[in-house]
Amino acid sequence: MAWSTRQLADLAGSTVKAIRHYHELGLLEVPERAANGYKQYKVAHLIRVLQIKRLRDLGVPLAQVAAMGRADQEPDEAIRALDAELEATIERLNRVRAELAVILRHRAPIHVPPGFAPLSQELSDTNQALLMVYSTVFSEEGLEEFRRIIAVRDDTGEEFEALPPDADDATVDRLAEQILPAVRRMREEHPWSNDPVADSPRGAELAGNAMAHAAVELYNPAQLRVLRRLHHLLEQATDKNDDALPDPGPDVRLGEE
Repeated sequence: MAWSTRQLADLAGSTVKAIRHYHELGLLEVPERAANGYKQYKVAHLIRVLQIKRLRDLGVPLAQVAAMGRADQEPDEAIRALDAELEATIERLNRVRAELAVILRHRAPIHVPPGFAPLSQELSDTNQALLMVYSTVFSEEGLEEFRRIIAVRDDTGEEFEALPPDADDATVDRLAEQILPAVRRMREEHPWSNDPVADSPRGAELAGNAMAHAAVELYNPAQLRVLRRLHHLLEQATDKNDDALPDPGPDVRLGEE
C-alpha cells in the first residue's frame, strides 16, 4: 500500500508544498515512483513527516531539524540549545510586554525609549527625534543620566523650543545668557554631561558626529545661533576661571563646522 503526495500531506496534517520543501532540504527521502510516475509514500515517510512536524511545533527551525536526529536517537545537546533559545525568546517577549504596558499607561509614542515614556508628553517633536538619535549613541548608563537631566524642566527650555527661525540678535543673546546658568549647574550636578559620548558603544567620534548632525538638521537657524552664542559664553567663563567649565558637547558646538 502506498500514498500519493496529497494523501501523505492529508494524513500528516501538512501540505503538498511542505512535503516538497522537505524533499528539497533533504529532510525527507524521495520515494519510489509507480509506473505512472507518481510518488509512492509508505509508512516510514509518514512517520518522518510527523517527526518533522512535531519538531516544527516545538519551535525548531527547518534548518536545524536534521541536527535533531531521528526518533531513535537522543539529541540532548540540540534540545538544550532549543530550550535556551526559547527561554531567551520568552524573556524578550516579557520585556516587550512590559515596555508596551508603560507606553500605553503614559500614552507615549511607541518609538520613544521606555524609560522616557513618562516624559514623552512634555517632549516636542524635535526633542523626540533627538532622543531617538541619543538612544543609539549613549550608553545605557548615559541614557539614564540623560533621562534624569531632561526630567527637570524650566522656562528657558520652553522658550528655546518656541524660538522662531528669524529671531533677532537681541533675542538670541538674551536667551543664551538666560540658559547659561542652567547649563553650568547641569555640568556641576551631572558630571556625565561633561563628555556624554565618552562611553558611547558607537565610539566617541561617531557618536559626537551623529549628535552634531542631528541637531544641525533638527534645530532652526535661530536656535543654532543661540547654541553658538552659549558656547561662546561658556568659553569666556572658562578663560576667566581656572575651574574651567567642560566642553558643552556637540549639541552646543553646532554651526562651527
